[in-house]
Amino acid sequence: MHDAKTAGPESSAARVALWRALHVEIDPPPHVFEDILGLQLAAPDDNWRRRPDMDPEGTKPFRASIVARARFIEDLVVERAAQGVSQYVILGAGLDTFAQRRPEIASRLRLFEIDQPGAQAWKRRRLVELGYGVPEWLRLVPVDFEAGEAWRERLTEAGFDAGRPAVIVSTGVSMYLSKEANLAALRNVAAMMAPGSTFAMTFLLPLALADPDVRPGLQMAEKGARASGTPFISFFTPLEMLALAREAGFAGVEHVPASVLAERYFSGRTDGFRPPNNAEELLVATV
Repeated sequence: MHDAKTAGPESSAARVALWRALHVEIDPPPHVFEDILGLQLAAPDDNWRRRPDMDPEGTKPFRASIVARARFIEDLVVERAAQGVSQYVILGAGLDTFAQRRPEIASRLRLFEIDQPGAQAWKRRRLVELGYGVPEWLRLVPVDFEAGEAWRERLTEAGFDAGRPAVIVSTGVSMYLSKEANLAALRNVAAMMAPGSTFAMTFLLPLALADPDVRPGLQMAEKGARASGTPFISFFTPLEMLALAREAGFAGVEHVPASVLAERYFSGRTDGFRPPNNAEELLVATV
């Protein structure tokens, strides 16, 4: 996804990258996830830390949610790679930096980052400017979603082998799609997955179910998304999401709640830094 005016990353993708960097800068160690390269890619102006959406205290639970999901996904990829999976697909890649931060793992995979053409051209340029370049095993796959381009075809053209296992992920996307579009996307993924593959995605729970202390922030985010022309369209309870995944053709489906992430990555912290319950959570599915 991209910002049509700048052909750069969409504002939500840049915000995620900045929150990941802010976590390293201001939250006490141990850090759940360390990524400052997204900040280097985004190259915001010097006042970015003063933006309202970078307020250290007000964004704390959302920052925690972002780094928790990033850590979970990365741990999943590393685990599956150790088991022999050799393909990794990121739908709506934005400012993902796995390839640059973890080249010892990424270089053993064929890594496909799918995003809008403008965003991909911008990211390619920034990677070259920063000296990372685009190695042969990293495939930046431009797909014009707004024009209805078939991303599976573009992915195959880029070298994806549907006969081999893969990890496929989609984070921060489902809320912008209708229920029907989410079901179609899930069906697409399920149909292309070889045995041994894993799909992971995030989804937003209905705002009324969120912890009371984070509900105003979520409502503000929803209002901001609507004002920017990218409204939140879909919210799912865990049972609804599991049912949707089964309907799409997945045989194994698992809900990973924020409480599991909190226990796994935030246990023992005394600073109140942890992902909120009933906000954004994860689906992990297999065929």
